[in-house]
Amino acid sequence: MHPFVSTLLLSLLAGSVFGKSVIVPGALWYDTDGNEIQAHSAGIFKVDSTFYWVGEDKAANSDLFSAVSCYSSTDLVSWARHDNALTPVSGTNISSSNIVERPKVIYNEKNAEYVMWFHSDSSNYGYAQVGVATADTPCGPYSYRGSFNPLGAQSRDESVFLDDDRTAYLLYASDNNQDFKIAQMDSDYYNVTDVVAELKGATLEAPGMVKRDGVYWLIASHTSGWAPNPNKYFYADSISGNWSSQADIAPEDTNTYFSQNAYDLPLGTNAIYMGDRWEPDVLGNSRYVWYPLSWSSGNPQIVYADVWTVDLDAGTYAVQNGTTYSASTGTLSGNAELLGSNYTYNGHEGVGYLGNGGSVTLNVTGTGADQWLSLYYANADQTWRYPTQYEYSVNGGSSVVVDQPNTGGTSRVLSVPVQVHLNDGPNAVTLGADQSNYAGDLYQVIVYTQT
Repeated sequence: MHPFVSTLLLSLLAGSVFGKSVIVPGALWYDTDGNEIQAHSAGIFKVDSTFYWVGEDKAANSDLFSAVSCYSSTDLVSWARHDNALTPVSGTNISSSNIVERPKVIYNEKNAEYVMWFHSDSSNYGYAQVGVATADTPCGPYSYRGSFNPLGAQSRDESVFLDDDRTAYLLYASDNNQDFKIAQMDSDYYNVTDVVAELKGATLEAPGMVKRDGVYWLIASHTSGWAPNPNKYFYADSISGNWSSQADIAPEDTNTYFSQNAYDLPLGTNAIYMGDRWEPDVLGNSRYVWYPLSWSSGNPQIVYADVWTVDLDAGTYAVQNGTTYSASTGTLSGNAELLGSNYTYNGHEGVGYLGNGGSVTLNVTGTGADQWLSLYYANADQTWRYPTQYEYSVNGGSSVVVDQPNTGGTSRVLSVPVQVHLNDGPNAVTLGADQSNYAGDLYQVIVYTQT
């Protein structure tokens, strides 16, 4: 068991709070054995009442192929790891010297088998192929069938979509990522037969698709390497088009809350956006960022939430409320300084010069349990990981390191969740304590109570 897996997290791994599964975007997620979940670029599929999650195992912190992992859950929170679904095959295009990314699985009723599609490539991304593997059970192991260029064209980031009539489609970035294509698969789901739609010059990757009330919604990011960008949606009454122009699924300046689309899972009349927050220097530490995706305005929009619950039986979600503490009301020490009225977020003045001996201590109220805290800070450093990481301590206890995700070299504010034990009543939470370099500027802390 990981030493930081706490009692609340174990309760989340066990399933739910009053029947509703708790999801915390950007937190460290653990499986039922207490190990970090390694399933990046998620592919989700459901068999009866069980969800399966296949993804890239990046524990080795390399972009080279290690394994396609497989997890199962009945509530989207408590995930049990199974044997790997796909592993390297020496002497093929999926050896440990190759690239296997964005695995997605669909079930073929005709052949009674599960079919996995994935981006199959060389280490320098020169092949630009899709790969196909099949299995008799959801987690396999899958047997590799081969890699190829669909209809002779390039394919890099891809996904699959299974329509109501069981017709399957490949969604893929092609032509050096300039054009985006949708191709119909054959009846075995082993190959594609023809391109049914093409978005010329779209420069899209990380695609997903949801069908809602007969309308097809394509969700994808643009191409910016590992860095996040404003993900977009397109829609059409037919999968063959005509496709709409692009529009944002989140406020443009948030860069999709610093994430990239991986999969979009229908939920009642809405969906769940399932994204990755990449950390390219330490890929295995990349976080899963899942949010409600709501059509309440008529178009899909991410519903921002630090902590939220999903009720799968009802097909609904609920955003949890917390208590906000402004960083500027805390006790500053060392080099910490207020940044002034020109540096505010949600009306909260920022505290800067944390780290290098600077810190701020906030008095927060707890319930005598493990609780989620969301730290709102801006890190304007250009590197992916700040030279030194954030730290926090509670009631004078040991300092705990917090990773600082990239904000793209700007002062955008980013919320990062941590889980702490708070006493019933007042607690002293100290942030940015005694480091050898500067940490991000802190604006607010929100304390959440599960009820």
